Amino acid sequence: MKRSRIVIIGAGIAGASLAFELLADAEVVVLEMEPMPGQHATGRSAALFSETYGGSLVRKLSRASRPFLLEPPIGFAAHPLLHPRGVMYIASPEQHAAFTQMCGLPDVAQRVREIPIEQAVQHIPILRRDRVEHVLLETDAMDIDVHGLHQGYLRAVRAAGGRIVCQAGISAIERAASGWRVITPAQDYVADIVVNAAGAWGDDIARLAGVEPIGLSPRRRTALIVDPPDGVVPDGWPMVIDVEESLYFKPEAGKLLLSPADETPSAACDALPDDYDVAVAVDRFESVTTADVRRVRRAWAGLRTFVSDREPVAGFSEDAPGFFWLVGQGGYGIQTAPALARLAASVLLDRPAPGQLAELGIDRRALQPARLRRA
Repeated sequence: MKRSRIVIIGAGIAGASLAFELLADAEVVVLEMEPMPGQHATGRSAALFSETYGGSLVRKLSRASRPFLLEPPIGFAAHPLLHPRGVMYIASPEQHAAFTQMCGLPDVAQRVREIPIEQAVQHIPILRRDRVEHVLLETDAMDIDVHGLHQGYLRAVRAAGGRIVCQAGISAIERAASGWRVITPAQDYVADIVVNAAGAWGDDIARLAGVEPIGLSPRRRTALIVDPPDGVVPDGWPMVIDVEESLYFKPEAGKLLLSPADETPSAACDALPDDYDVAVAVDRFESVTTADVRRVRRAWAGLRTFVSDREPVAGFSEDAPGFFWLVGQGGYGIQTAPALARLAASVLLDRPAPGQLAELGIDRRALQPARLRRA
């Protein structure tokens, strides 16, 4: 059988994981505009694996990704990709309704348990008893070695004969008799299928190809590193997430990583932190803890890119045969990458969905870009 020629635009976690899943059955070239892969959303992740985080479809994809992350192929990574962390969801007295709503999600309720505030303070001694009314503990949440996962995919792609070309910004995409021609300053690439895995730049890539955009919305998220209170060693703490996701914090190499979980609309760009968002993160952190932040060691920002229903997109464009979307992962692209890549590969190669995904009730139609047009 003729092997499909596939060009994937974007070598972040989405493009790299899909290339890994396709290489046994297709000729794959991955084009990356930056000098190295993973400089944007992939390299600025909070590195969390949680089966209770995100929307319903995201949670299913995360569950389906756990086996790969726990036991990747032999030689894929030098060290384990998941490390025990745990997550603690906290709710203030004003957030009782949000807490009740979260507890009412059956798949979430199976994976968390409510603990009294006194027990929560044993885990995280800086929590304020007067500002934390409810606490949910998810013990199976993990830290992800994002670099190890991403590099494992890239290494495996190269070892299997796939090409990863950096500094390959796309200047034009044209329909050709044989499919598509992707034009870069250095070289043209002819493909049967073009995969748009360009993250925040996805709609721009579509416009270059003459394909109708799907309404991607890049949102800036800020993170910062601060010192823990004097004498406090946070290394073994679980990650803490406000039930309305207006704050999270977690240990980071002996210090604390904070985020106000902001979603500030942004153009596709190399995002930079805003002083206001940094101040908001500090204020929210101090409002639920006894900490007094005296210095911000470092701050950065990244883009999380959504579509209108906040679920990922994986499927062919209706108006452009051979143009495939793999975008809109929001902040969940790392923890869902193994399952989403397998599912996307099954659509691209016109094969049945992998059994585990079907067993979890993941319907490929729910990921198609056509759903956004209908909405």
